[in-house]
Amino acid sequence: MPSLKSRFFYYVVKRQLRKFALRGGSLEQVRTARDKSSKRMFPAPPGVQVQAAQLGGCPGEWLRPAGAGASAVLLYLHGGAYITGSCHTHRGLAGHLAQSAGLDCFLLDYRLAPEHPFPAAVEDAHAAYLALHKQDPARTIVLAGDSAGGGLALALALRLRDAGQAAPGAMALLSPWTDLTLSLPTHQSKAAKDPFFPDTSTLSMAAQLYAGTSDLTQPLASPHFAALHGLPRTLIHVGEHEALLGDAQALAAKLQAAGTSVQLQEFQGMWHVWQIFAGRFAEADASVKQLGAFLRAA
Repeated sequence: MPSLKSRFFYYVVKRQLRKFALRGGSLEQVRTARDKSSKRMFPAPPGVQVQAAQLGGCPGEWLRPAGAGASAVLLYLHGGAYITGSCHTHRGLAGHLAQSAGLDCFLLDYRLAPEHPFPAAVEDAHAAYLALHKQDPARTIVLAGDSAGGGLALALALRLRDAGQAAPGAMALLSPWTDLTLSLPTHQSKAAKDPFFPDTSTLSMAAQLYAGTSDLTQPLASPHFAALHGLPRTLIHVGEHEALLGDAQALAAKLQAAGTSVQLQEFQGMWHVWQIFAGRFAEADASVKQLGAFLRAA
């Protein structure tokens, strides 16, 4: 049963997002508001050093936990439906995961749609990954991402596989968005419970802005339609109360069928990317701890 504290946060998030939606505003206003509130609400955890940097010509931040190991490094790809999200919105979550994994983490500030539609985000992730590999070819690179960032991490792994380039050591995916066509049953059936996506309109709009002139079923845009053989071992965490539950379930089944080592854990009573509240309630901490242990073992 979900903890009382997690239930409190669930209803607060649902109420605040409803109020935010009623306010409206342009995409630029939404981005600015989320960056501003996130800097206050989700800072890097104590003990994690933050350093602005570039990798492969792409901006981002190094998040360096005290005592981090040197044999592996984490590349984190943030969520935000490919149209919002930044280092400001995800510094806290990526920092907690880096701390749990005991790894330095590069949080990539990849280009957003509609200014930079697909495949810009994939190109940025690929460039950052290759730059990391060039810095130290012997070092293991592990990937993590939430929501759209989870789908982007999977797309990056597919691109690396198809190019015959060095594969990541592991992937940790938090509520990954893999089907931009929104064809899975939970996109509708979980809407009443999902604080972020009470209907498909937001995701549908974001998918069209991201895809631009590309087909929504293009495998690097919607990895749900990709061949999933030859990918690194993967851990997927998803909440019971989210529209993207079906994306995670279908992904796990397809990875398993393709012979990839995969674990799927569904958290009772949890919602989309609840891990952003790491440090505030037990279920967020438990997920981040498990994801970190998985990445640390790569």
